[in-house]
Amino acid sequence: MKTPQGLQALIDDGVIDEVIRPLKSGKEASVYVVRSGSDVRCAKVYKDMAQRSFQARVQYQEGRKVRGSRQARAIGKASKYGRKQQEIAWKNTEVDALYQLAGAGVRVPQPYGYFNGVLVMELVTDAEGRSAPRLGEVELEPEQARRYHVFLVRQVVRMLCAGLIHGDLSEYNVLVAPEGPVIIDLPQVVSAAGNNAGRAMLLRDVGNVTASLGRFAPELLDTRYGEEMWALFEQGALRPDSELSGVFAADEHAADVDGVMLAIIDARQEAIIRQQGRDAADAND
Repeated sequence: MKTPQGLQALIDDGVIDEVIRPLKSGKEASVYVVRSGSDVRCAKVYKDMAQRSFQARVQYQEGRKVRGSRQARAIGKASKYGRKQQEIAWKNTEVDALYQLAGAGVRVPQPYGYFNGVLVMELVTDAEGRSAPRLGEVELEPEQARRYHVFLVRQVVRMLCAGLIHGDLSEYNVLVAPEGPVIIDLPQVVSAAGNNAGRAMLLRDVGNVTASLGRFAPELLDTRYGEEMWALFEQGALRPDSELSGVFAADEHAADVDGVMLAIIDARQEAIIRQQGRDAADAND
């Protein structure tokens, strides 16, 4: 096939040897099956996005760190240079997340490098060597659905322990390989501690997976693993091997708003008194 724009430079540099066929194309990227030596891999070519696309990304970008103060200032000003840096940061996020999560034991495609805006990574296949189907494209026996659910919940826990939330996990972003599910598509990955919508996104991720697998094992629909793992995460008690029950009882007690306000007022008054003491000491010196 004709070499797509964006992949010729990788052929010229010897990163890949051949583009075999298109795999899929979406709003943000096109993915191709490529050959690198004797290995068949896939190459994800990111597309440049219009400014309107950035607006949809805002909720995901909260809490993300930007490499370099100049880039951070430019992104904040939304200048032309800033929009370019924002685009670069969005693409880099998936690359960084893949390496981080693979290192944390999360089953994601193995990354092989990022070259000129192209991510080269493992091609996830089925038992016959064809491109693996998405979770939403397979029929499962109840016991298999339960096993997949246990596995995916554990992957979400590992991600959360690494400080990340997928942010868009669903049956469309999970491939089914012979050894089990593989999580894909991570450009919108969220900082668990730095994003105010982190809890809501985590619950949505777990809920999507549970709803999908609950079609084959309906008892899964009564579980509340998302709430349980988030509560442990907030307490600093979540570990990759934490035992989860799927049962969660929300705290029904009303918040002591008056008590919290009094504590804030007391702390503020103490700070004022301390500052007055320091000012007096400075005046006597």
